[in-house]
Amino acid sequence: MKILVAVKRVVDYNIKVRIKPDGSDVDIDGVKMSVNPFDENAIEEALRLKEKGIATEVVAVSFGTAANQDVLRHALAMGADRAILVDSDAALQPLAVAKLLKSIASREQTDIVLLGKQAVDDDAGQTGQMLAALLDYPQATFASALAVNGNEIAVTREVDGGTETLALDLPAVITADLRLNEPRFVKLPNLMMARKKPIETISAAELGVDATPRLKLLKVSEPPARKAGIKVGSITELLEKLRTHEGVQL
Repeated sequence: MKILVAVKRVVDYNIKVRIKPDGSDVDIDGVKMSVNPFDENAIEEALRLKEKGIATEVVAVSFGTAANQDVLRHALAMGADRAILVDSDAALQPLAVAKLLKSIASREQTDIVLLGKQAVDDDAGQTGQMLAALLDYPQATFASALAVNGNEIAVTREVDGGTETLALDLPAVITADLRLNEPRFVKLPNLMMARKKPIETISAAELGVDATPRLKLLKVSEPPARKAGIKVGSITELLEKLRTHEGVQL
């Protein structure tokens, strides 16, 4: 069984992002970048399936410029067998990524495509669903547990008020939630060895995919500043403050 894992390069989740002065986008110059956290869960789950003897090969793929090699090498250091970079200078949106991922999945003849349920930079949460539609594969999103049995995979996901478990025939597309697992710590020797591993590079143009953006970013702005809090001595005072200062009708 071959598992394809999509890996996106995003601003490290520990970094507070800055908005460009003209509000045209987020300023990422000189900012630390890393693997999208949800994709890291997807990598970890693929590796665990391999360690259980269920999967035979884990292939990581990323879309973008040569800078994306760092997240692919992180995947290799975690234990992925191979890495593919689909080289593109364009600003790829979810539909374009889904189309490119479909090409790679078809080319690799993968049994499971695993990816994060969303990316922490755009929070779009669309690529997995689009990919499943393009491939005509069954899909399970927001996975918090997986169990493979023959040609079927059971996926548990959280829903309002509890969980539900779906049974999917393979091949399938699955998006990972943070609850799926705890990604392993990558040791320095593994990172050093990963630097020497080859990364297959494919031009996005070779795949014949129309990556034309469908969405236009109009403006990026900071959230409104929170007002300073106050302490009250009683419920009566709280109700008075809400009426007089906030205009709340109680």
